[in-house]
Amino acid sequence: MTEVAAQLVLLERREDGVALVTLNNPKVNALSQEVLTQLRIIADDLAADPPGAVVITGGDRIFAAGADISEFGGPDEANMITRGFHDAFDAVAAIPRFVIAAVSGYALGGGCELALACDYRIAAERAVFGQPEVLLGIIPGGGGTQRLPRVVGRSRAKELMITGRQVKADEALRIGLVDEVVANDQLHERALALAAEVAKGALVAQEMVKQAVDAGLDIELDAGLVVERRLFQDVFETDDSRIGVASFLEHGPGKAGFTGR
Repeated sequence: MTEVAAQLVLLERREDGVALVTLNNPKVNALSQEVLTQLRIIADDLAADPPGAVVITGGDRIFAAGADISEFGGPDEANMITRGFHDAFDAVAAIPRFVIAAVSGYALGGGCELALACDYRIAAERAVFGQPEVLLGIIPGGGGTQRLPRVVGRSRAKELMITGRQVKADEALRIGLVDEVVANDQLHERALALAAEVAKGALVAQEMVKQAVDAGLDIELDAGLVVERRLFQDVFETDDSRIGVASFLEHGPGKAGFTGR
């Protein structure tokens, strides 16, 4: 394995095709503008040279505590901060691979919004989620007002953001905020194992699934079906489609050895 380390965000490209991104801003993994800049640069790198899959994680006690409050000021600073969050998290969402958030401890404010920008969320039993910005007299500015309703529904998202209450892992699973809950000491093993399994698959088809779902949720159903028809046609130009179909006809399902092309 090789490791490329930034000061506040670490990127490790593993031999199994998984890229592991780790927030590394002690003590609470505050998402300062510098952290967000480094995260965006890494996400852009992963988009330009995609791995097989991506895992994003933070500390054991705190995944990410949200924005760096010391950077707050007036409207001008607010404009800079929200743009920094949107640029970084949009870049994470745009990585053309399956992106898994492995959340241990607190994921509050921007930390919760980062997890929401990922495709799939695995939480340790001790994980806690929340959008508590209203308790500061402000609102979420890192995508929470838009991504949270798309994950948990309109009314539940409003309740969470208007009360600012925190949600433990079991409730997060029940309302759909996370997709799996595992024992604290199994979090990284599970996330990396799932990512490694995905990384062996038909990567172009996976990318097209992600494109179809993400684009379709932002448009009307009829328009989304047009996107699906186009991508369904395009995927038959890939090597993996020929390999997968031939393998199914000869050996049955689940035995194809994909090339990722």
